[in-house]
Amino acid sequence: MERVRNVRLSDDVSRALAEDKPVVALESTVFSTLGLPKPANADALERCTSTIEENGAVAAVTAVIDGELRLGITESEWGDILNCKTKVASRDLPFASAEGIRVGATTVSASLAIAEAAGVKVFCTGGIGGVHHGYQETGDLSADLYALARHRVVCISAGAKVFLDLRRTMEVLESLGVPVLGWKTDNFPAFYIRNSKLPITQVNNAETVVKVFRNASALGLPQGVLVGVPIPKEHQLDPESTWSLIDDTLAEAKKFGISGPGVTPFILEALAKSTKGESVPANLALLENNARAAVEIAKQFQQE
Repeated sequence: MERVRNVRLSDDVSRALAEDKPVVALESTVFSTLGLPKPANADALERCTSTIEENGAVAAVTAVIDGELRLGITESEWGDILNCKTKVASRDLPFASAEGIRVGATTVSASLAIAEAAGVKVFCTGGIGGVHHGYQETGDLSADLYALARHRVVCISAGAKVFLDLRRTMEVLESLGVPVLGWKTDNFPAFYIRNSKLPITQVNNAETVVKVFRNASALGLPQGVLVGVPIPKEHQLDPESTWSLIDDTLAEAKKFGISGPGVTPFILEALAKSTKGESVPANLALLENNARAAVEIAKQFQQE
């Protein structure tokens, strides 16, 4: 396997880059038990990689395996990711490599760093992290936002997680100078919900996304580009009941003294119970939908 700037490439990824073929990077946290419950995590990995490959690109899952930063894993290594219980963000990559950790599932921030280091311009995830409710007291703000401002990569996601403070998340992205585009929508998607009622710039094709990225790069700007793709209508959770549930759950978390990193799993558990498991197929649907958009954009880069 080839190594580029301390990142080990799988044979498929190395060959694709050498032949100037489209590559779509993927995080691995969402495919681990930290992202989705079994067996949905395996289903997600299969659906995302198949969607990318069947549409003419190479799927490159990022991870840390045996202390190596990886872009692209083999099917024989899928089990390592599906059973992984160690999350690796961008700040953890140097330590994970130095310590030679056996398996680390990469977050959005780590994946963006790995993708840029290897020269891959398109990254696909479910939803980015952002500003958490109660940020003033906890300081809980995702490293994903800073990674988007530091790495020249197009990030495709279903917006940000619905349980975040989305308005503040958008304000931080604006402060960091990250272009936020809506894939055939003029509203920032909220993961399980198509419309957060926060306006963004609409783009209707991959050509425009690539032009925005290249224009930013030509100006010497260090930021990447965030593309928000709404979940398919038929898989969207009911907006009214979902927003209401989140408000109630946040109040309950505060009542029980749950704050910081503990809030996210608390809300996700409440969502899963309230929707009687519907949040899992919704998650799978948006991941697959994001992968389709990512392939279009990755293929457009090869035509420029």
